[in-house]
Amino acid sequence: MKQHWDLHDLIEHFTLLPPEVRFLGANSPHNHLGKALLLKFFQYEGQFPESGAELPASVVEYVAQQLNLTETHFHDYEWEGRMIRDHRQQVRTFLGFAPATLENQQELRAWLIHEVLPHEYRLSHLEQRAYARLRSLHLEPPPSARMDRLVRSALHAYEQTFFAETAARLPEAVKLNLQQLIYHKQDLTQDIDLTDAEADDPSLYPLHDLKSTAGEAKVSAIQKVAERLKYLQAVGLPADLFRGFPLPFLRQYQQQAAVESLSHLQRREQEEHTYTLLAAFCWVRQRELTDQLVDLFLRVLQDIRLRAKQRVERELLVDYIRVGGKQQLLYRIAGAMWDNPDGIIREVLYPLVGEERLKALVKEAKSKGTYRLSVQTRVSGSYTHHYRRILPPLLAVLTFRSNNERYQPLLEALGVVASYLQEKDPFYPDDQEVPLAGVIQKQWQSWLYQKDRTDGQRRIRRVRYELCVLQSLRNKLRCKEIWVEGADRYRNPAEDVPADFSENRTDYYAALALPVEAEQFVEKVRTQMTQALQELNDGLPTNPAVKILTKGGGWIHLSPLSKLQEPTNLRYLKLAVRERWWMTSLLDILKEADLRIGFSDSFQSLTGQERLPRDELQKRLLLCLFGLGTNTGLTRVSMGRHEVSYANLQYIRRRFVSKEALRRAIACVIDATLAIRQPEIWGEAGTWCAADAKQFAAWDQNLLAQWHPRYRKVGVLVYWHVAKQALCVYSQVKTPSSSEAALMIEGVVRHCTAMQVDRSYVDTHGQSEVAFAFCHLLGFQLMPRLKNLHKQKLSLPDKAVGVKYPHLTPVLGGAIDWDLITRHYDEMVKYATALRLGTADAEAILKRFTRNNLQHPLYKALAELGRALLTTFLCSYLTHESVRREIQAGLNVVENWNSANSFILYGRGGEISTNDQDAQEIVLLTMHLLQSCLVYVNTLMTQEVLADPTWRARMTEADWRGLTPLFYAHVNPYGTFELDMASRIPLVA
Repeated sequence: MKQHWDLHDLIEHFTLLPPEVRFLGANSPHNHLGKALLLKFFQYEGQFPESGAELPASVVEYVAQQLNLTETHFHDYEWEGRMIRDHRQQVRTFLGFAPATLENQQELRAWLIHEVLPHEYRLSHLEQRAYARLRSLHLEPPPSARMDRLVRSALHAYEQTFFAETAARLPEAVKLNLQQLIYHKQDLTQDIDLTDAEADDPSLYPLHDLKSTAGEAKVSAIQKVAERLKYLQAVGLPADLFRGFPLPFLRQYQQQAAVESLSHLQRREQEEHTYTLLAAFCWVRQRELTDQLVDLFLRVLQDIRLRAKQRVERELLVDYIRVGGKQQLLYRIAGAMWDNPDGIIREVLYPLVGEERLKALVKEAKSKGTYRLSVQTRVSGSYTHHYRRILPPLLAVLTFRSNNERYQPLLEALGVVASYLQEKDPFYPDDQEVPLAGVIQKQWQSWLYQKDRTDGQRRIRRVRYELCVLQSLRNKLRCKEIWVEGADRYRNPAEDVPADFSENRTDYYAALALPVEAEQFVEKVRTQMTQALQELNDGLPTNPAVKILTKGGGWIHLSPLSKLQEPTNLRYLKLAVRERWWMTSLLDILKEADLRIGFSDSFQSLTGQERLPRDELQKRLLLCLFGLGTNTGLTRVSMGRHEVSYANLQYIRRRFVSKEALRRAIACVIDATLAIRQPEIWGEAGTWCAADAKQFAAWDQNLLAQWHPRYRKVGVLVYWHVAKQALCVYSQVKTPSSSEAALMIEGVVRHCTAMQVDRSYVDTHGQSEVAFAFCHLLGFQLMPRLKNLHKQKLSLPDKAVGVKYPHLTPVLGGAIDWDLITRHYDEMVKYATALRLGTADAEAILKRFTRNNLQHPLYKALAELGRALLTTFLCSYLTHESVRREIQAGLNVVENWNSANSFILYGRGGEISTNDQDAQEIVLLTMHLLQSCLVYVNTLMTQEVLADPTWRARMTEADWRGLTPLFYAHVNPYGTFELDMASRIPLVA
């Protein structure tokens, strides 16, 4: 149970109703209070507390007040003996519950095996489902230790059955192919003696090569990835081998196969296990490689065009500088035409310019063509002489599909391209039907034709047609109108939404708290929009901060916020912390947080086997996490006086540290920080988070790192979700070109902390009309700080109501098409459900609804809903200064979080020195964990200082407003790395 409750939640969940008061009867004060707390705890949790420590102090105090008692009476309640047994039995009888028998527990185990697994396989989530199941059956769960064994037993039994059934379904030929992954590249049938060095070299085994990263976007990388994909396709796994199994479930076995030693996989006594691990590895890796290959293809085409643009622009600039008289010549011609509007060209312009000069200008213009044509010609040259080599491997291993008849001509064009790959004739024959309509843009159709020197006829040149087809394919892959067989992110978009949406439509609507009837939903949005417009219009004459101007077709002028009072005592508070805990080691802060929270328990062996004692494993984990999170590396950390070698740390990194484990550990630290916070110091826990991105320098020989014009450097993008008082609840590592709106939605929906988010503050890049629509459907409000506020337009609820808002006339836009929203309401809810359930990530779904897919009817409906919600928000933003300050303060929190990143990630100048995408993400997630531990320990330190009444009296309103636990002047992240598990930071227990 969470430790901090606000008054509203206490009233809702812990108020004693009259029948409950009568049930309590008359008892001695401590037994009376203890019985009442058992009752309310059981009503909320579905089980009894195992000790008094599980009951938050605020709950004890609230229940005691209702009984005219004090919370001190609870200290005398005995947790063993006849009295508490009687109380528990009475509570069970009153609530209609019974203890779960052994038979009930076996039935629960069977239910987990047959109904829950494998769609939910995470241990903690399985326990939650088990507790919920017992509660629905009005059964009291067994003790937590017994429940843990029961859930683990169900998971183990399911896995053993899964291994046996999977191995039984594999043909012998496929098993032989799987064995070849873990043996030397020499044929298994050959009797060849290998040297010890050859036997130990992992690079000589196919499995090692299949685990390699894709590298940067270039021809050789595409060829290499295509070879790996072709190898996996040749393994011959049955198409339906893992049908119905969620990819995250299979990914855990892929990770186990990837980190397991070859000698362990080669053991004959574990054949079923080994075959299943290798099959899962091939299945998941095949989808990853398919996605990588599509990513490489998209990046290569983008890079070709970007480089062509840069070269053409340089040539135009040189030409402009070299022939500077062109501009003056244009002015002279314009002046002559103005002075002689009725004159004859030969008489007026020829003497001014000269006939020969005019001919030269025309000839030069024809030779150079337009800017777009010059770029396309340059792209064609690069493709013809170098990049055309990507086409055969791409078409050999990728199969493209579409669910839309409109794009079938593009698939037919790909077939034509593939059928002529081996031909030497540069032109398509006259009798070959080459699709143009719906494939090639009209502006390029004439460009495809060139004169055939053999007969002088104009025909379609193959390389130009191939280039245009690939460019069209790129555009449609990005919005998933074209999808790829065997892919994950580029899969059939029909698989992104829940397959059972129609059958469970009512339940899915209820989960989102949305009305089933579209008209009811639309009417509520329309009413809110109308009220917001009216409020802004009526208050505008008396609102000194906002002015609606007529310039530029309508201009919103907003005055900056006035400066708030500066905190006067926070500097001295930080000095007090610094004096009491002078130069505390960052490694000790990590250790102290783990000793109090136990987040290291989140790191389990990816192989399922642990042989190290847990205390030694904890020590090595902390050193490994410190080396990764500070970017100093495992080599430097191993140099400290802690008797842990570099090889030990490498073992821990490979076997225990994963992205999923890091996210679990981060969630533990965040929840623990929320639990220890004193509301009188930090205020009530907020329900908002601010989201923003920051780029980190990284090696660029991979698909994750990119150069981005906004950041002006090469690196990876980290998108933070930071809540009140520097609590970073989620982080994502993506490419700098990723949609920040999609990342914002993903973080709010996916964070695994106990915090509930109902508002998300973002900057201009984190919002869009479609994002406004999805945020509303998912139950939280998108609140951006718009850089281009002056350009915004306010939509109208109806066409004829513009006269009701005379003060807003210059910035009023078109009316909302409510009928369009009504018609596609069910589809919008279906995709919102997909986001909530995680059947696809937000970026994959939002790709379908971008300006690249303007004609999609659902995109139009989402955009209309987004325009209505944006108008409502803008009206509130302009009307209320408090809303503007709220957003500003929230975004300042995430900026403060960003400012501390370089202090934590100080190694190697803050550059992530690896091309492995998973390793890059692990470094940044570990930094997130370290910074969260710093916030946790700083929270304790600050509360200990402010426990002094003298300090409390000094704090002003501005001090309380600016108080944050994210500071580090008292922390030493450098020096010799020593880890004494017996020493502690002097903090109150």
